Amino acid sequence: MFQSFEVTSTPQFGKERVDALRAALQALDVDGFLVPRADEYQGEYVPASAERLSWLSGFTGSAGIALVTQSQAIVFVDGRYVTQLKEQVDGTVFTGGDLVGEPPHLWLEHNGKKGFRLGIDPWLHTGAEVRKLEKALQGLGGALVFLDHNPLDRLWENRPAAPLGRVKIQPLDHSGLLARDKIATMAEEIAKAGADAVVLTDPSSIAWTFNIRGSDVPHTPHPLARAVVHADGKAELFLDKRKAGIEEEAYLTQLSSLEAPASFEDRIAALGATGAKIMIDPDHAPFALAERIRLSGGTVIEAIDPARLPRARKNAAELEGSARAHLQDGVAMVEFLAWLDSTQPETVTEIAAVEKLEACRANVGQRMQNPLKDISFDTISGAGEHAAIMHYRVTSESDLTIADGTMFLIDSGGQYINGTTDITRTVAIGTVPEEQRRFFTLVLKGMIAISVARFPKGSRGVDLDPLARIALWKAGADFAHGTGHGVGSYLSVHEGPQRISRASMQELLPGMILSNEPGYYRPGAFGIRIENLVHVLEASEIAGGDLPMLGFETLTFCPIDRRLVITSLLTDEELDWLNAYHAATQEKLLPLISDETVLEWLKTATEPLGR
Repeated sequence: MFQSFEVTSTPQFGKERVDALRAALQALDVDGFLVPRADEYQGEYVPASAERLSWLSGFTGSAGIALVTQSQAIVFVDGRYVTQLKEQVDGTVFTGGDLVGEPPHLWLEHNGKKGFRLGIDPWLHTGAEVRKLEKALQGLGGALVFLDHNPLDRLWENRPAAPLGRVKIQPLDHSGLLARDKIATMAEEIAKAGADAVVLTDPSSIAWTFNIRGSDVPHTPHPLARAVVHADGKAELFLDKRKAGIEEEAYLTQLSSLEAPASFEDRIAALGATGAKIMIDPDHAPFALAERIRLSGGTVIEAIDPARLPRARKNAAELEGSARAHLQDGVAMVEFLAWLDSTQPETVTEIAAVEKLEACRANVGQRMQNPLKDISFDTISGAGEHAAIMHYRVTSESDLTIADGTMFLIDSGGQYINGTTDITRTVAIGTVPEEQRRFFTLVLKGMIAISVARFPKGSRGVDLDPLARIALWKAGADFAHGTGHGVGSYLSVHEGPQRISRASMQELLPGMILSNEPGYYRPGAFGIRIENLVHVLEASEIAGGDLPMLGFETLTFCPIDRRLVITSLLTDEELDWLNAYHAATQEKLLPLISDETVLEWLKTATEPLGR
């Protein structure tokens, strides 16, 4: 299994660890300290050695930050994790904060005492974050203190070792572009910006630029490494050689010099000492990096990571590979759903469902000679009330039997060499109450609205987000997560800068892959999410229109549970879309399935719905 069901949350240690941290902060003469979920690479997925927030608080979600003062300990999370936070931390030690509405810098601005001195590890915060904190503290007459060590790390006994995951070369037929060509294009961009070099700190950008994939963090093929690309086309890759075999080392040394990670800070200082103008992305590079450049005499040029947009805009080979990966994944999902429907209610647990789905993905990968490399994240397998926990992680302690008369939500994905998948289906187990079917249909209306959207050049994720919510809004409901996130090409299942959300100002560009996943969650009762992946198409003319419009093409093909749809709530256009989607699903997947039982299930699951 790629997924563990062990209980990893340790709230029972919260008080003693917070007390020990407070004593350390007193010795450092600071009033508070921030413990982010991020690591030194600013990634969403971090190795065990960087799970500082989890070690301190017990919270295991993928986004959050703790503020510890002498009198308070607050864990800030977004709407996805409010319920999970309450379940995982000691409520007598920690309180919850709003990561979106009142993140730490705003909390300090509103609640911090005069002269507040906040300590941070400058390698765990970006330049953009530091500016917000400094502004808030200046208003209090306080100060941001950059600590020369992380006090939490000195308290963490038996801390896991840093990972040494092996790297592999991503073949040209999957990457679509040679690494040397990517580096040459990047060098041209560096020169145009008037810079001498760029420092790449995002593991996704390292992987994409050098056409390698790693295994340093769970479920995401990231190599934890950094790189410097110069305006003259030369490159330096700071990667532990123990991560590369003979073939990989020979390949990488043709593209760059291969340097020890321990030499990175000295190399940056030496580059700065020459007066070099160095590009860094303030939203993704650690603040300590910019300081090292400035203090050594270099000039920091703040600019978006030059790999970020090209990586988001998939080329033809990446899109073709993703489409094939999704068909393979669709077959696995159909086999799983057919199996689930064949079982008796009250006989399958959340963990059993996860194990079966992973087995289906592995077996289909073997049959289609495209092995499952990993799952793309821990599968969310939520029965009944657990489905209302947006990022629920089933454990051996929380495992529920999927009850008759309820809905079951399963959000999962696979990592294949030709693409990354992410799909959510909510299905009926027996006869589901009418109210739950109504909300399922409202969520479906939002998903269809994104699927069929046409929009002019320049449209951003924030512009499209309301389309997914309007049916729920009219019913007095909403969901507390974004409608969609970017997805990488055999990379991170959460890829920026593209998103569909209230906060996304990034223009949607052809080739970008995004999720389309509205939902509805009633705490303690039920939860619904329906998710497909889509990619942005080039703008095309609309008959009788004035402007060419972009749109989406769906990559995911798997039945949506017809039993949960109330057709009277759908418009004719929405019902036509659903029937056409099911017809396409049947057409694409039937030739890939040989099991007669599964074939018959798929035919039934994709029959047209009438009024």
